[in-house]
Amino acid sequence: MKEDIEKRIIGLFVLMLAILVYVAWTSVRNIKQNIKDNDWVNHTHDVILHAEDVLSYQHAGDAALRTYLLTGDERDKQGYRVAYSTMKERLDEAEALTRTGEDEQSSHQNLLNLQNLIGNRIDVARAMVKAREDGGLEGVRQQFGAHPDVESINKIERSVNHIVEVARGLLRDRDKRQHLQALTSKMTVDTGLAVDFVLLALVLWLIRDDVAARREAAQALTEANAQLETKVHERTAKLIESNHTLQQENLERRWSHQAMDHQLRYNQLIINSIAELVIVVSRALNVSRINPAVVHQTGWEPQELIAQPVERVLQFPVDPASGVTQNPLTLALRDGRQIQNRSAQLLDRSGKTLPVRYSLFPVHDQDRVVGGVVTVRVLDGAQPQSQS
Repeated sequence: MKEDIEKRIIGLFVLMLAILVYVAWTSVRNIKQNIKDNDWVNHTHDVILHAEDVLSYQHAGDAALRTYLLTGDERDKQGYRVAYSTMKERLDEAEALTRTGEDEQSSHQNLLNLQNLIGNRIDVARAMVKAREDGGLEGVRQQFGAHPDVESINKIERSVNHIVEVARGLLRDRDKRQHLQALTSKMTVDTGLAVDFVLLALVLWLIRDDVAARREAAQALTEANAQLETKVHERTAKLIESNHTLQQENLERRWSHQAMDHQLRYNQLIINSIAELVIVVSRALNVSRINPAVVHQTGWEPQELIAQPVERVLQFPVDPASGVTQNPLTLALRDGRQIQNRSAQLLDRSGKTLPVRYSLFPVHDQDRVVGGVVTVRVLDGAQPQSQS
């Protein structure tokens, strides 16, 4: 009888082990497939981001191109070239991303067609620039009248939107498949655990019939359980103490973050409330922030000045020694020194200038100059003048 019980228990344990092995194998297989699906999802999102970047840089390049055609400013010309070059790089990267993969052949073909459209657009842009350089605005009008190229821009936008929609459709299909796979995995694990618990209950029922013959082992087991319970209580007390300490640290950290957020907001409110014109510049003398007084005085909107050179709104006098205009902010930021009450011309959006006095205060980060704050004061009684 005793040998029969042992054989049954061993057989049940073997069956339980087989079920656990199957559940573990299924879980590992699903995890590997999930990792593969996640890599594919990240890859597809990367394709979408590159496609959207192509459209964004195309719009930025078109805007810079239009500005150059109107003003003839070399900075705008350089801006459209940089935007078009970045657009081409993003397009080449997207084409490389879709070069492999059976479900990406359609997107790859669409990207190849998009390359042809963008190549034609770049050729048209070059023709416009050449017409501007050779014939001025009249040459641009003649070139645009002969080749308006409006349809190609719309085709590029439609092509990019189609690529994005196809990729998002693939993402939705993959998401449904992952959801079904997750449900299947959950059902497999739950069923396996339920069967194991049933088998375990059967094993316990069989063991109960053998308990009478194993009282000595049960006593030893009781003592071991008592020792284990003591250790569990000690460990639980330590975990409670650690949890309390962690909660206290989290509360202090949250307070610190809230105080920092309040300080940043107060600093922004203080800058916005200053009546003088405040311009925050980077180390490269590009505008990174302005206060409302600048917008009110010059008519420039923040998005028109942010990331632009400070000379777009503040013009400096000609150096009498060299006869050329030099930006004194460059040397001051390099040396980390202040500038107080210097003369300059404030250029508004309409092209008029206004005599002002400015000061520079470098901004340091760990003994390193990362930018500066320029305060501008309009002289009393000063009147705007047309720029020569």
